[in-house]
Amino acid sequence: MNAHERIRIKCVYPGLASLRRADHQRAMIQSLFSFGHGYSARAVSRLLDPAQWRIIGTTRDPKQLEAIRASGAEPRIWPGAQPDLEGVTHLLISTAPTADGDPVLAELRAGIAAHAGQFKWVGYLSTTAVYGDHQGGWVDETTPTAPTAERGRWRVRAETQWAGVPNLPLHIFRLAGIYGPGRGPFSKLRRAGLRRIIKPGQVFSRVHVEDIAQVLIASMGRPNPGAIYNVCDDEPVPPQDVIGYAAELQGLPLPPAVPFDKADLTPMARSFYNENKRVRNNRIKDELGVSLLYPNYRLGLEALMRDQVTPPEDHGQ
Repeated sequence: MNAHERIRIKCVYPGLASLRRADHQRAMIQSLFSFGHGYSARAVSRLLDPAQWRIIGTTRDPKQLEAIRASGAEPRIWPGAQPDLEGVTHLLISTAPTADGDPVLAELRAGIAAHAGQFKWVGYLSTTAVYGDHQGGWVDETTPTAPTAERGRWRVRAETQWAGVPNLPLHIFRLAGIYGPGRGPFSKLRRAGLRRIIKPGQVFSRVHVEDIAQVLIASMGRPNPGAIYNVCDDEPVPPQDVIGYAAELQGLPLPPAVPFDKADLTPMARSFYNENKRVRNNRIKDELGVSLLYPNYRLGLEALMRDQVTPPEDHGQ
């Protein structure tokens, strides 16, 4: 049984069940418009019942059109033609912000504001980088945002812009580091020159893409406009532990260890190590009834090994 079949079976969790009951009662097709239909958004569209949902997903790259179609969504190139939001019930935004803020709102704010009353649910995919550095301490959704990296500051600005659209049923999802089929330590182990960067006390939170999908669907089934959710697994750990376990599962030697202060890292890679925090995920369990498919990296990596699924990597959310 592959990962997709497993999650289909396991997705009798409350969010999907409520969505199906609501769909049945309304006897109508729900419509999800997904801006930036990348890795995480495609995991969502693969789970939604095509008999109950019409899904439209955008990309700026024509090479991604077939992958979007294969995920169960109708592909569109955007930026490009003006998106038709008539009849759209759910809106998902995965596009990365720039220094100027969110690119969707930069072009379409007036149109989205005009349709705000018709949306049942709007989801914005952000990042736990908005919390900044807490020297290994715990953060939750009530922790004030204090980003230290540029990418975190851009996300805070985008979150604020979306929250400023009147009457929008907005839900913000702050994602930890994403892994899953074709994305994560197994693909990195196949590259030459991989090292384990050792920085004492450093931990990262992470999340399997299938758990992101089930959190988003659970939220669609239990809308709570204004809610913010951290989306991560239960076990923040040092990055070298994940690489080491992946190598063990594949029967490969451990990549060499390099102290952080001697590692030749890009400014972007180094910025990740400049922030150290543990992210709590209680709210997705308590409010949405989510039971994580992969509550720690070991279970996630073991499932990937069993399935031997290695599609091309997609570096979007």
